[in-house]
Amino acid sequence: MRRIPSKVAVATMATLATTASLVGGGVFASTQTSDEEALAPTRQPASRTIEAKVTSLVARMTTKEKLQQVQLLSDGQITDADAEAGVGSVFSLTDPALIDHYQHLAVEKSRLHIPILFAYDTIHGYRTIFPVPLGGASSFDPTVPAAAASIGARESATVGLKQIYSPMLDVSHEPRWGRIVEGNGEDPYLGAVMGAAYVKGAQGASYRARDKVVTSPKHYVGYGQPEGGRDYNTTDMSEQRLRNLYLPPFKAAIDAGADTVMCSFNAINGVPGCADRYTETTILKKQWGFDGFVESDYTAVAETRACPPLKPDTGPCGHGTAADGPDAGANALMAGTDSEMVSTNIRDYGAQLLSRHRITMSRLDDAVRRILRVKFRAGLFSHPYVDQAAAASPSSFLTASDRKAARSAAGRSMVLLKNSGGALPLSSASGRRTAVIGPLGDSQHDMLGPWWGRGEDTDAVSVYQGLQNYASAHPDKNLTTTYTPGCTMSHAEPPDAATADDCSTTDGFADAVSAARSADQVVLALGETREMSAEAEARTDIALPGKQQELIEAVVHAVPGKPVVVVLFNGRPLTLSKVAATSPAVLEAWFPGVEAGNAVADVLFGEVDPGGKLPVSFPRVLGQVPIYYNHEPTGRPCDATQKYTSRYRDLNECGPLYEFGYGLSYTTFKVSGFHLDRTRIGRHGRVRATMTVTNTGDRAGDDVAQLYLHDPVATISQPVRRLRGFQRLTLAPGRSKTVSFQVDRSDFGFYDNQGHFRVEPGRIELYAGDSSSASLERTFIVSRG
Repeated sequence: MRRIPSKVAVATMATLATTASLVGGGVFASTQTSDEEALAPTRQPASRTIEAKVTSLVARMTTKEKLQQVQLLSDGQITDADAEAGVGSVFSLTDPALIDHYQHLAVEKSRLHIPILFAYDTIHGYRTIFPVPLGGASSFDPTVPAAAASIGARESATVGLKQIYSPMLDVSHEPRWGRIVEGNGEDPYLGAVMGAAYVKGAQGASYRARDKVVTSPKHYVGYGQPEGGRDYNTTDMSEQRLRNLYLPPFKAAIDAGADTVMCSFNAINGVPGCADRYTETTILKKQWGFDGFVESDYTAVAETRACPPLKPDTGPCGHGTAADGPDAGANALMAGTDSEMVSTNIRDYGAQLLSRHRITMSRLDDAVRRILRVKFRAGLFSHPYVDQAAAASPSSFLTASDRKAARSAAGRSMVLLKNSGGALPLSSASGRRTAVIGPLGDSQHDMLGPWWGRGEDTDAVSVYQGLQNYASAHPDKNLTTTYTPGCTMSHAEPPDAATADDCSTTDGFADAVSAARSADQVVLALGETREMSAEAEARTDIALPGKQQELIEAVVHAVPGKPVVVVLFNGRPLTLSKVAATSPAVLEAWFPGVEAGNAVADVLFGEVDPGGKLPVSFPRVLGQVPIYYNHEPTGRPCDATQKYTSRYRDLNECGPLYEFGYGLSYTTFKVSGFHLDRTRIGRHGRVRATMTVTNTGDRAGDDVAQLYLHDPVATISQPVRRLRGFQRLTLAPGRSKTVSFQVDRSDFGFYDNQGHFRVEPGRIELYAGDSSSASLERTFIVSRG
């Protein structure tokens, strides 16, 4: 999408922040679509005043003090001595009294009085937990991640944290990978929009503000495509795939003002992410003009060593691109890593490396300057200490307005996958009896999802509680809700999880069937536990764990004709062919966060229309993985009626069960009137594509207008479709909304395998609709001029 001037960009950021505080609306008042507003660049040039202060401070620092600044310690490592010596950063410490303690030591006892930068993994909330990022991406609404980031930033900053390790911007085609839950799915454009919105929500106009923090997009880069879907595994890809698929979300976050970046565990094309000069220095710092700093992931620098580990002879190792600790530290620093997390190779061996010319003082100074620059921009030199009264006040966290925002975000993030026979919305007629059945039906713990920050299980609303709350809010209707687990799930972690009791017995099925027969309508709360997603949680089988499918079949067969709804809680795409075949209705809720149960009730009873869309394809069977909508074409595309095509012999289907961008509503929509304002442009020209979305049903609802692009003839084969614009709309029955997207060279151009951006002449195809299977087509010509 078109990039707009800085003055407009600043106004755009303010609009986004305001809208995010409400988490709703769906339609922006300006002429720009929400995705264009989110992508408006807001990065500011360096401040001369701050640069002068940084220069003065670096000139006064000893080598030892510089090496302390590039050290990032964990909450379990930090000591009084480290603080007094001027250590640079600390992460995962959340006790405001301890943060203040170490900050006083650093500011008052260290020679140069440099404050510590305290950081935390605030991913989808600190205390007020929003839907997991993959769920938030399903909203196709940038105000959802913006709100999660804004509230998470305020709560984090209240306890003394000024950096958060988010957003995660790893594009992934790998549902077996546990960390797919932390990102925005399979599409680089959706990831760019949601990532930029998150950065703006967390940082605001300036992260110097007391309620704002600096963001750290991660994991830079290619971490989301590990071989076999196994965490930390290697990644290998061409230059054009790196630049066209995996780098765009990071570029958008940098343009939005992100000032720190976390390099990744994995090796890409044989080079570990935290020792990759090409990605860290050539692309990030030189080509993109990034003047913030790069921190390593947890022990990632030490992990570049060959095994067994040397200097020190303990700790992680494995990549084999460094012989020992000094070698690892030198490689990382000179590649562009500015801050080393947990392992201490740069700090411990820095003086030795300088004397042997393995690292340069100019590069060390550059790293220190970058860290100090961020600290000045964060206002730490002016306001280093924690407001203990605010940090101790319950009014600082999980407020009524915070819960309202989280509830709205959760409702907007749910995706209706199936709804046959009018099973949804559920009836709220007087005396209606609803049975909640399933191992996740009364779980507060699982609703928070992985990376739950400082959220507490008791903060969360379970599905059973949510439906009870709905009944209590309508006392005149005499609604009743029961709960029966049917089976239980374990919350064991690997390696014990291999023998965990995850709905492994049918002993409770009889009670579940009895509850269903006694009710008028049934809600089956099924899926994964929160421990099954996130880091080090890869799965070889992405079907419903245990005997949950058998539970569905037992209940559905026992109550023919009754509305039975499967509500799924999970952190990855699942293989749902059997679920879809046996269930009248299926609602994908992901892990909705602290207001999960209330938001589920809102959607089930039709108070909120499920207008979310899938940010990632759901395969029919595991063997299709990887399957994603924006794949490159082949000379023999899949044709299930023919043999010699790109197909599986044991699957008579080509596509996924549910494609990217798919999602139903309680009403119906029609996309029409697709037209372009011109059919021929130069390479620097622009086309405005317009479509009209009409609510053709009898109730209000949400749809997402989507624009896709294909370049049919190019020097490098282009994806069959690429998302290039979207706008979520809320429409009353019979009402229409016309949406326009501006398409320019950033949309129809692409990077080649030499890293050059190319805009080639020829025909460009555009498709309009409300999923990646959009069928309305228009074309335009890019001329040579």
